[in-house]
Amino acid sequence: MELENNGMSLPQEQPQEVPQEWGVEESCRQLTGYLESILKDPAQARLDTARLCQPCRGLGEALGSFHTLAEELADYSVRLSKGDLSQAVPESGSGLYSGLKNLHANLKHLTWQAGQVTKGDYSQHVSHLGEFSNVFNDMIQQLREREAQLKQEVMRAQRRAEIIDSYTEMLVEMLDQRNEWMLVVDQTTREIIHCNKHSRDGGEGGAFCDTCDHRLPIQPKLLEWEGTERYQVWEIEGEKSGCYRVISFPIEWKGRSCCIHIVMDVTSEKMRARHLNDEIYQDGDTGVRNRQFLDEFMGQVLRERRDATLCYLDLEGVGDINTFYGRKVGDAYIQNFVEIVRKNFRSGDTFARVKDDKFCLILTGNVKHLIERKLREILTAFQRDDERVFSHRCNFRYSIVEVEGEINVRTLEKLLEEAESAINRQKRKKQKKQKKSSMMDFEDW
Repeated sequence: MELENNGMSLPQEQPQEVPQEWGVEESCRQLTGYLESILKDPAQARLDTARLCQPCRGLGEALGSFHTLAEELADYSVRLSKGDLSQAVPESGSGLYSGLKNLHANLKHLTWQAGQVTKGDYSQHVSHLGEFSNVFNDMIQQLREREAQLKQEVMRAQRRAEIIDSYTEMLVEMLDQRNEWMLVVDQTTREIIHCNKHSRDGGEGGAFCDTCDHRLPIQPKLLEWEGTERYQVWEIEGEKSGCYRVISFPIEWKGRSCCIHIVMDVTSEKMRARHLNDEIYQDGDTGVRNRQFLDEFMGQVLRERRDATLCYLDLEGVGDINTFYGRKVGDAYIQNFVEIVRKNFRSGDTFARVKDDKFCLILTGNVKHLIERKLREILTAFQRDDERVFSHRCNFRYSIVEVEGEINVRTLEKLLEEAESAINRQKRKKQKKQKKSSMMDFEDW
């Protein structure tokens, strides 16, 4: 049934009003405002391109495309600034994205590198990020050095722990059967709670080592010991108690904080070492130092640039005395000379035999004038005592060389050569004078 038959009819559709088109001036004004809105807040920018005049509509459509690009660029940069690196990189080929795309790629790679560093990979190197690259690379270098330092400290701690653990396991079993002392001292009460040489009557409460048949003379010093190192080797030497080498380290002993002292009597070892040292550096015929000692002593003086005075002594007539009187008399002649020199100088001064009849005297400081006076006195005494040995005129020549440590560049060999050259000049001068005197005597005859 049709609607007309019922007396009803559909409302007529009202025609839509077409917006009035802007003029050129108004269109330019709208375009300018639209561009400013895009630059300030792309989400709020609006433009009705249908109302633009025909010449401006192309520009309006271009600004609409720019509006879409700006909204996408703003959203991308905001998410990137918040650390969202999982978002997809915009596919737009616009040059406005190039810098952010590079930053996005660098940040993703930097995140991966940081993860590698946390895993201990310090070979990572950051570039293309300016000052940040330098700071990051410096941080990696410091982490690398710190790790190496920590590894060394861990290795040292492990070595010390291994040493202590091995001693803890073996000491009680082994040292009870050896000659060394092993004392366990409570670090709080300072009492001995174990000694491997205690008497059978020994026990707790300080009885250890008080009644011990092998009582240790240095026991009080062991009780006072407070070592700063975890493992320490030290020595105690006294005039009457002998010399002892001690190995000390802390340990947990039956629930108590203690330290263990392993004590070895090295008195005989030290005496043998001193005797051997004397034999190496001593001239067997005269008892003074030998050339080896002089080399080492002067080497140290020259290295430390100390001031010193070297006196070179040339004993005359030894060869003639050996020829005419025998070697024993020659040795007595040398020994007499040595004793007179030693009596006139301090025991701390270095007196050494360089050759058979050549000697060297070293004094600290530049004291040339004092040595010259002393040597004149020695020469007078030496010549006065000649009848006590044999009928032969005693004599020696000497040359003095001062060593100014700060500016000295001469070696010991050069110093000895300089001193010996001075003595040789004295001898040639004397020979020349004697020859001239002989010629004058011959002319007078």
